[in-house]
Amino acid sequence: MPLTNPLYDPYQVLSKVYAQGAHLKIALAETPLEAAHLSRTVRVCYGVLEHDAYLALCIRSVAEKTPKQSVRILLKIALYFLVFLKKPRYTVTDLAVSLLKKLGKGGAAGFVNAALRAFDERNVNIPAGDEGLAVTTPYPLFVIRKLRAEYGDRTQDIVRAKSGGVSVRFVRGEAEYLTRPHTATPFDHLFLFEHFPRDERFFAGDYTFQSVGSVAVCGVVEACGRLLDACAAPGGKSVLLAEKCREVTACELHAHRVALIRQYCARMGAENVHAVQADSRVVCPAFEGAFDGVLCDVPCSGFGTIAENPDLPLNKTEAELSGLHAVQSAILENCARYVRRGGHLYYATCSILREENDDVVSAFLARHAEYALCEADSPLPHLKKACGLQFLPDTAYGAGFYIAKMRRL
Repeated sequence: MPLTNPLYDPYQVLSKVYAQGAHLKIALAETPLEAAHLSRTVRVCYGVLEHDAYLALCIRSVAEKTPKQSVRILLKIALYFLVFLKKPRYTVTDLAVSLLKKLGKGGAAGFVNAALRAFDERNVNIPAGDEGLAVTTPYPLFVIRKLRAEYGDRTQDIVRAKSGGVSVRFVRGEAEYLTRPHTATPFDHLFLFEHFPRDERFFAGDYTFQSVGSVAVCGVVEACGRLLDACAAPGGKSVLLAEKCREVTACELHAHRVALIRQYCARMGAENVHAVQADSRVVCPAFEGAFDGVLCDVPCSGFGTIAENPDLPLNKTEAELSGLHAVQSAILENCARYVRRGGHLYYATCSILREENDDVVSAFLARHAEYALCEADSPLPHLKKACGLQFLPDTAYGAGFYIAKMRRL
């Protein structure tokens, strides 16, 4: 297959995402792509997923029956070229038909040719209200409704917020890179760039890619002697917290993720981080009362990261949240045992949903009189909820996350 057809590389990547359930970033990294047009391929892949619901509606406007998945994927790419990149219809149609034939799917060429020639954006009827938001943003309708119940008219701004860019935390030598266009954040040495290809200084540990949310969570954690990072992979928070804590124990459930932490620490020269494989839901007798601080950045829906991960909502359902709630509560419940008296327990997520955040913490506090809420603050705009700080995408560079701080009495 010649690599001159601009629909081919996006088709390779998005087939892995849609058909195999691969994460977009992993699919991009593991797929051989034409270097000369890599930026365009990345833009198309992110764009198709960001506008997935709208592109599906476009297909329904020209197809009486749902096409096979491979044809749907190609149609979404072609329609993205038409609608969002404003490419000529005849060019896009010819490219799509040509690609189908070379993929051995020539039987669908006539249908795709007719569909693309008949497509008229004016015939795409976007529903009103929240149903329309679910078509024109990457957020599922059930999430939008939950946000509407809590934030009212602000919901539109939350779900339409875009990523602030590539977040880079510098350890040294930042002045050289700040000659490029960038956005400063409220955190020292953390900047956002539209593009930031890594170079040899990444491997030397001069900088790392770390999200605004990750750095903000670390900012709430107090300096202490022994800290446990209970759900630590890939290791960014452990490494940053190692700068203000004497020693950090970084736990992860899976061996390959423990290896990621160790690689991260080695690259950044964080010698006071000890990575261990452990299930943070299961009691470790050696950890009981052993830490001055314990950070539980628990598994969550990730809905606060949609601006960076538009593939995330593809297979998410409301029913999954109850299962996540059980895991989140189990980790917090178990790790509370590891905090010494006078020490701090932190609960964090990259979610914007109350049921994963304040609801978990308030239920925990109701069961544990030996813990009390602590005042927390951040230089990044946030809302002070009943139990913790809620950061929302429209005021936090496209990111949504949460952290609560508690003290063991």
